[in-house]
Amino acid sequence: MPLHRAIYVSDAVGDAATSLLVLAEILGASDRNNRRDGLTGVLMRHGGRFMQAIEGRRIDVDRLMDRLRADPRHENIRLLSDQDAPVRLFREWPMTLVQLTPDAARLLNGASLDQLSPDRAEALLITAAKALPVPA
Repeated sequence: MPLHRAIYVSDAVGDAATSLLVLAEILGASDRNNRRDGLTGVLMRHGGRFMQAIEGRRIDVDRLMDRLRADPRHENIRLLSDQDAPVRLFREWPMTLVQLTPDAARLLNGASLDQLSPDRAEALLITAAKALPVPA
């Protein structure tokens, strides 16, 4: 079955925009659910928005996107990319947080997350993920 990758941007709502506790809750639930569903990916929170890449079987990515659309911690989900992919870019992580590293900030170049093209969004997340330690 082919691999699928979706990248979306959404507007964080309330405490989801700034709270570390809410972010930890999101990451914990995502890690558990993604392990169960065979999904991998990364999440970035920046400028009041979330950007997330999700990889796995199309049916599982679509099911997760349906759950995300119903999640009150964010709104106005915009798909930047929704396509089959030859390989997993984030295979080490069922879900992890990536930060806007200096290299990633150069790619963002002052734009907001929702202004990125699909290629720039993917490059930004890949660049940010390079700063993470690879799990053992």
